Amino acid sequence: METAFNSEKQTGTGQSQPRLIPQGYGLLFALITALFFLWAIPNNLNDVLIRQFMKSFVMTRFEGGLVQSAFYMGYFVLAMPAALIMRKWGYKSGFLIGLALFSLGCLLFWPAALAARYSLFLSALFVIASGLSFLETASNPFIAQLGDPRTAARRLNLAQAFNPLGSVTGALVGTVFIFSGIELRPDQVALLQAKHEYTAYLHSETMRVVAPYVVLSVITFLMLLLIAATRFPSALREAEKAESHGGRFTELLHHRHFLLAVAAQFAYVGAQVGTWSYLIPYIQTYVHAPEKLAGYLLTGSLVLFGIGRFFSAWLMRFVNPSALMTLYAVLNVGLAAVGVLLPGWLGVYALVLTSFFMSLMFPTIFAQGIRGLGANTKLAGSLIVMSIVGGAVLTPVMGLISLNSGGMAAAYVIPLLAYLLIAFYSFADVRILRKTSFASKNFA
Repeated sequence: METAFNSEKQTGTGQSQPRLIPQGYGLLFALITALFFLWAIPNNLNDVLIRQFMKSFVMTRFEGGLVQSAFYMGYFVLAMPAALIMRKWGYKSGFLIGLALFSLGCLLFWPAALAARYSLFLSALFVIASGLSFLETASNPFIAQLGDPRTAARRLNLAQAFNPLGSVTGALVGTVFIFSGIELRPDQVALLQAKHEYTAYLHSETMRVVAPYVVLSVITFLMLLLIAATRFPSALREAEKAESHGGRFTELLHHRHFLLAVAAQFAYVGAQVGTWSYLIPYIQTYVHAPEKLAGYLLTGSLVLFGIGRFFSAWLMRFVNPSALMTLYAVLNVGLAAVGVLLPGWLGVYALVLTSFFMSLMFPTIFAQGIRGLGANTKLAGSLIVMSIVGGAVLTPVMGLISLNSGGMAAAYVIPLLAYLLIAFYSFADVRILRKTSFASKNFA
């Protein structure tokens, strides 16, 4: 696809510069970028669901953390089938299948709430994430390849910059429409139980999750119809056809930058999901804020995440993406350490601020990981999406640490270690790029 979309523009000095978005592909870029906004909504509604289900199903933090396990297992299980389907039928098939599963999973929240069964909610979340696995496996490499490879990281960061807007929307919708603001003391629970009204209260709290997900199901289905009616350019279809031939899994094992990217993405998603999933319990534990205020602080953290995405996409015009990510990762190691060692308002502010510096990590790791892989790009992209399972693994680990250590602060050691790994990866990638550049200059 590289040659199909390679285009340049002339600067005032007469030097050619690669276009960020090729001429004639602006509408297609905008349409696919809208998906980045859309799939962020359920991702961050999960952070609200954990707290809500801990209340409505009376469960521990570890059991609530299974929301993320069910969700991110969907990514892990479906990413490879998504890649194989798209290698045969193209990116458009991935978009349509993903949106269909996304819409269905959201709709399943209705019968799950009526049955008041936690296992049915987990199943619905798995279906949603299965759809998102198709969307992310298609969208990330599609955007990265939609133009000159020199601008791939910037282009993907720009598209991903709309993802935090969806994250903010999800957290805000959850805070306003799912959280009731009713937090019962033990004596109030006992009183409702004595009046045989406690079960009705729990059911009413469970039913609060239905409306946001049904609305999201309708919006997603309309997006499916829009993409189905969109004609993808012939140059894109021809490039996809050429890419579908050749490429093997074993070839990827020889690309060190790809293997490191898989490990880094596993760590990053675990850090991101764990940080946001337990931010509300952390706030309530150490500063005793009500759930509504904690929800708004989470929303503020996501706003910083969005600002960081746009700022980083601009900054990458002047700074190497991997070098910038090294700096951000080191800063987040320090901020996570404050959250662990100084729980309280200072710890809260430090953990909220980590969202700004984690903002560039996912798209940068993805773009750098699939760099120069040619016919193996879809396969590599699916494996990096599979590494999102870090959210399923590390989130419940944080829950277990919080239960066994007696506090939420100790659990944030997990994101701290994840940022250390990302700092190592990004520093190593800078060195790989320098060696590649040196070799190309000397053997050209």
